[in-house]
Amino acid sequence: MSKERLTITLEKSILRKIDNFIDGEKIRNRSHAIEFLISQILQKKLNQAVILAGGKGVRWKPLTNELPKALIPIHGKPILEHTILYLKTFGIQQIYLVIGHLGEKIKEYFGNGEQFGVNIIYLEDKKQKGTAPALKVVEPVIRKETFLVWYVDEIADIDLFDFLEFHQKHRATATLALSSVSDPKGLGIVKLQGSKIKEFIEKPQKQISSYIVNAGIFISEPEIFDYIKNTTKSLEKEVFPQLAKEGKLNGYLFAGKWFDIGTPKGYAKALKEWVKS
Repeated sequence: MSKERLTITLEKSILRKIDNFIDGEKIRNRSHAIEFLISQILQKKLNQAVILAGGKGVRWKPLTNELPKALIPIHGKPILEHTILYLKTFGIQQIYLVIGHLGEKIKEYFGNGEQFGVNIIYLEDKKQKGTAPALKVVEPVIRKETFLVWYVDEIADIDLFDFLEFHQKHRATATLALSSVSDPKGLGIVKLQGSKIKEFIEKPQKQISSYIVNAGIFISEPEIFDYIKNTTKSLEKEVFPQLAKEGKLNGYLFAGKWFDIGTPKGYAKALKEWVKS
């Protein structure tokens, strides 16, 4: 990338604030800090998120016969509330919430989102045939720009600003947030080559030498809807593998905490280790 030298004059009070961003690692010096701040202002922002919360919570039965998985509490707040508040800290206030099983209870708790500082639009996944048709119901109403998708099963400490910057820099139809685990059993695993996901395998039946897994969070361009046909059921088994085959799927490996609370075991781990409000 070509650069041009520029001389600027700033007030000392502004310079002191700029210097606070210098950490010697991500922001190396004053010049780098100024460039970083300007790029943050100029770059596209994540303005909208889709949360898939329509699942039946089969692995949580019989609890989920009466309570939607989204409302299972962690430290006094429903799982979904933790996610909504986390998205708001990154400036995301437009949330499309896909509901299905016991969706009315989710509506009763969150309303239009105003009390949480966001705007929630509900969409019902009536057929509940898989993750692909669940996402597809959003297509007619979502703004035709970059958007975030977050599965309600997941809780994560991920820098969404850095995630978006990575997505924009490396350019793909979708960029999956990835985490490294010691036991990938029952999870979607990936094979990475640089930023590219060369292969995506959902819950492999045999042992595969990869410990990098799909974290259930991704940034996407509207183009992804072109890959969801009437017969498509699974993002993980159909859409992601196809995007990987075409070189249109990237992976963003993040170091923050991540919990898959789709099972009681993952939930117990989150209760012990999750400290975000």
